[in-house]
This record gives sequence, C-alpha cells and structure tokens, in this order.
Amino acid sequence: MAANLIELKNISKSYDGTLILDDLNLTIKENEFLTLLGPSGCGKTTTLRLIGGFETPDRGQILFGGEDISSLPPYERKLNTVFQKYALFTHMSIAENIAFGLKISKKSKAYIDDKIKYALKLVNLDGYEHRSIDSLSGGQQQRIAIARAIVNEPKVLLLDEPLGALDLKLRQDMQYELIRLKNELGITFIYVTHDQEEALTMSDTIAVMNQGYIQQIGSPEDIYNEPCNAFVADFIGESNIIDGVMVHDKLVSFLGIEHECVDTGFGNNQPVDVVIRPEDLEIVAPCDGFMEGDITSVIFKGVHYEIEVFAHGYEWLIHTTQYFEQGSHVGLRVIPFNIQIMHKPESSDEKAVVLDE
Repeated sequence: MAANLIELKNISKSYDGTLILDDLNLTIKENEFLTLLGPSGCGKTTTLRLIGGFETPDRGQILFGGEDISSLPPYERKLNTVFQKYALFTHMSIAENIAFGLKISKKSKAYIDDKIKYALKLVNLDGYEHRSIDSLSGGQQQRIAIARAIVNEPKVLLLDEPLGALDLKLRQDMQYELIRLKNELGITFIYVTHDQEEALTMSDTIAVMNQGYIQQIGSPEDIYNEPCNAFVADFIGESNIIDGVMVHDKLVSFLGIEHECVDTGFGNNQPVDVVIRPEDLEIVAPCDGFMEGDITSVIFKGVHYEIEVFAHGYEWLIHTTQYFEQGSHVGLRVIPFNIQIMHKPESSDEKAVVLDE
C-alpha cells in the first residue's frame, strides 16, 4: 500500500474576512492521481496554492513526507505547478523555456541538454527545441508547460485546470496524455478541475469540495455509484433527486408511491433524499411501470437519447439507447438496487465527509 506523501491537517484559510477553507483535512499518497473537484469558489484552487506554497494557511499544518512545510516558499518544496495559462516565456525558445528551472539550479549544460531531449520525447514533441512558443498550438503549449515542470524531477506535480483553454477533442486527448505521463514518471499528480467527466476519466481518487469542505473523497467509481449526499450526486453526473420518506428498512415513499429499496438503518418515517441516476430508469409500457407519465422531450446525444418524462408532478430525466416518440404515454421502472437513499442535510452547507480508507 502506498505511503502517505502529503497531509493537510486542520487547514483554515480566509480572504478579507471570508472563510474559504474550514478545518480541512486531506491525505495524498505517493504516486496517486488525486483530483480536487467542485464548483467555482469551493476552495479547490486555494487548497492547491497552499500545497504549492503560494499561500500560507491561517491555521493548520501541511506535511510533506512527515515534515512541516507550511511556511516554506514554493522553490524549497519538491513540487512544480502547471497553470491554466501555461505561463510560458514567449521571448524564449522551447528549449530555453524547459531549461529555465535547471539553469536557476546551476545544472551543467550537458545535463540540461539531456533533460530537454528527455522531456520533449516524453511529451511527444521531439525536435521542437528551437521552435518559438508562438508557433505552437494550445495543446502543444500545454505539453511544453508540463515538460518544463517535469525536468526538475518534482515528487509532486500540481495542475490548476490546465486543460480549461483547450477545445473538447484536444482536451480529451490531453487527458490520456496526462494519465500516460503520470504512469511513466511515477510521481504524484494533484489536479484541480470543475469538469466532472475530466475527474472521472483521469483520477485514482477524487475529493469533491463545496463551500470550503470536502464533501466526499474516494475512487471515481465510489463517488459516482455511492454519493454520500445530494450535492455529490447532483454534481457528479446527472441525477433525479426527489424528497422522500423512509417508511422502514427497504421501503421508501416518494411522490405518493411506495417503492422497495435495499437501504437500511434510516429509521421509520424519516425524511430522506431519493436519488435515481438517469441511466437506471427504464421506459416501459404504462402497465409495467411503478408510475406512468408523458414524454415531454427527446434529445439525441450521440451515445444515447436524453428523454424527459413528466410523471406524478416531477420531470424525470432518463438516458436510454432506445428511441421513443415525444408525447408518448409510458411507464417508468427502476430496480430496488438502483435507488439510493440519503440523509437530508440540516443546512445547505452542512459538512458531510466520507473518507475511503
């Protein structure tokens, strides 16, 4: 099992009297690809900047290999950062950009030349040493920014929404490039994004953040299939989230209908959130469903149809590979295993932390 490399302990951070991070705790293992995922303003970039040394916590400790680095400047930390805007020097050649950190470290010319060739080969840009930055596409500039970071042999690479400026196809290509690089280099990646698909595609571990708290941390599969609360369920993919009442173990009531589920331990007649993913709902004949309704929208999304069905006063979202006519009267069916029951939060910003050991 991989050892712990970075630990954030009881970290709090405020800007101008506004609390951004509140008693945050996070452990990152060696050779892990961890993604900080959440909406704008949730604290994910602040967390990355604290790890990188660009900000100092108001309270708490940042440990690197067991050593407290909370007050160390960025250049004394064994990590490098790749920013969304790349921060490349346009007046320098590609080779000069990549060599920048090595020259500051007073490495020999032979060492620097070898490292430049190695880094360019690693990012599939062999022979680009003498090109100018302005001659490169966005994706190529991104690769040079990564090459400049990795030649310094950091133990950790911090990436702050580095693919945000790229078009969809190029962004997808770069996602796979980053996975390949992480596996080849054997270093720890800490990645910040608000893109759920990006996080699910690349990460070993995802920490979902909201309003300065980690809402849930776990593998992409666990985060998607077993969200701990309605915020996570709604933020990771799409969900039908309905107010319900847990009648008793394995029986839930929502929209006036009682339905079997597999959940236990919620007590009797307790208010809950009921979550059903769009791909877990089936459209069937009216007589075969647990409720009936009318199809109000059909949109072709390439790999599936996105269909909305109005039933029992609720607009249900369904993903299916089968085509149905708009206006059709249909039934909806879901198996008990695919109904997820969650405790209702006491407030909209209630801290809900689930750690996967």
